[in-house]
Amino acid sequence: MSGLVLGVESVPDGLASGLLAGVNPVAGLYAYMFGMAGAALFTSTAFMAVQGTGAMAIIIADVDLASRDDPIRALYTLSILTGVVMILAGLLRLGTFLRFVSNSVMTGFISAVGVNIVLGQLDDFTGYTSSGSNRVTRALDLVLHFWQVEIATVTVGVVTIALILLLQRTVLGALGLVVAVFAGSAVAAVFAAFDRDIALVADIATVPGGLPAPTLPVLADVPALIVPAISLAFVGLIQGAGVSAGFPNEDGSPTNESQDFVAQGAGNVAAGLFQGMPVGGSMSASSLMVAAGARTRQAAFVSAAVMAVVIIVFGGVIEQIAMPSLAGLLIVVGIGTVRVHKIISVFKTGAVPLTAMSITFVLTLVIPLQFSVLVGVGISVILFVVQQSSRLVTKQVVFHDDGRIEEVDPPAVVPADSVVVLHPYGSLFFATASKLREQMPTVTPESRRSVVILRVRGADDAGATLLDMLKAYAASLQSVGSKLVIVTDNTRVIRQLRVTGAAESIAEHDVYRSTRFLGESSRQAYDDATNWVAAQSAAAADRPGSGAPGDDGGRAT
Repeated sequence: MSGLVLGVESVPDGLASGLLAGVNPVAGLYAYMFGMAGAALFTSTAFMAVQGTGAMAIIIADVDLASRDDPIRALYTLSILTGVVMILAGLLRLGTFLRFVSNSVMTGFISAVGVNIVLGQLDDFTGYTSSGSNRVTRALDLVLHFWQVEIATVTVGVVTIALILLLQRTVLGALGLVVAVFAGSAVAAVFAAFDRDIALVADIATVPGGLPAPTLPVLADVPALIVPAISLAFVGLIQGAGVSAGFPNEDGSPTNESQDFVAQGAGNVAAGLFQGMPVGGSMSASSLMVAAGARTRQAAFVSAAVMAVVIIVFGGVIEQIAMPSLAGLLIVVGIGTVRVHKIISVFKTGAVPLTAMSITFVLTLVIPLQFSVLVGVGISVILFVVQQSSRLVTKQVVFHDDGRIEEVDPPAVVPADSVVVLHPYGSLFFATASKLREQMPTVTPESRRSVVILRVRGADDAGATLLDMLKAYAASLQSVGSKLVIVTDNTRVIRQLRVTGAAESIAEHDVYRSTRFLGESSRQAYDDATNWVAAQSAAAADRPGSGAPGDDGGRAT
């Protein structure tokens, strides 16, 4: 039953996806059928339905396939190439890198995709062929020529939308989409009887009465399609990861994002070989499959079989579907893609996430999506660096005689004859080096015979910028007879201090390796520093001519 529901619903949905992508709508049908079956063989998430998605369709529409020698086979090549990228990502276990794409960037991207879906259907929805360099300018052109819309076409689209919203709330549920599209097409047939012709699927495509034969890719098109394939793979994997997280296996077996990457790749290869467009993990299709009662992955295979029967037996009926009805379906999908509550959540989070979301949203509207996806990844990385650098907080650790340890704000300057233990909280890397330096106490000519102990924990790699800062700070302490001591739990950082010349300012015996007992090395370093300060102060007091008894103000040794 689950496969029957999803299979029937996927027929108009597949046609609409192909329409949204600007390709032969039949390519959407084949992509749904073969992509879903091919991926179901390998998914670790039993209820993952791999179909076309709105975001991926928009990217395909922005790829200039018409410029290729054979645009139709170029589409199939793009599907196979996208699948290869996904399979490689899964085999290399790149699922962990998805966490670097911030929620604010993805919210801006998905929201803009929803707007693009709506704007991209206005021509079919109104019957007016607009002009412009992108969807926004074409929508403005429509507004400026609103009197040229075809009332009959708009009526069919509005009736379809109204029926979708109404029937989805009835016992029909998801099947209400199918009923609404066919009901809207029936209204179009009534208009046609009164000589008010409305565009049909048959006007742009012929649904064959059989299944497609395998088609090989065009290798010459691969270099031109690499960037779109990477963008499609990235979006598909992001959405697939959401499906993996949202639909755990009923038997309790764990899901594996990297394995699901491979499965989506297999689905794309199958779709491309059998004349389909690129596909990815679909949250809506997976939700429908589960809501209809799926218990195992067999539902995906039944769904594909149902689609095959519909295509073979009812191909002529599919050709009579009205284009404004499909446009109305996609407009509903596009509006549903814009998650207002997520936008509000990002808005409340702060200026940096809001800026990232806004920039991604605007770029996605005005530039081709295959490039806006890559820009979004870049913004995510920059946002990650900015957030990590702004979160660094340095505290002074104070050891009390009764054994208690207190954290306070560090002093503004390094006091004389003192031991200052500093512990920075946050990531230590090149972007936080200057932030750490700002939070460390300033070295003045009065900061004599003191020790600053810096606890460097959790740093995998100090980096040249951070090492240069530590060497400069150690040198400034050394110039007034004080010194810097490092306590770290990482042998790599210790090795970097040795090989980069830091020993000139930080002696090897002043670098302490942390043990598995918390605070043990820091306490040892503190005790050694306290004894060193006491010895230096006593030596200074014994020298004649000092500011204090015996202190000549000279450099300690």
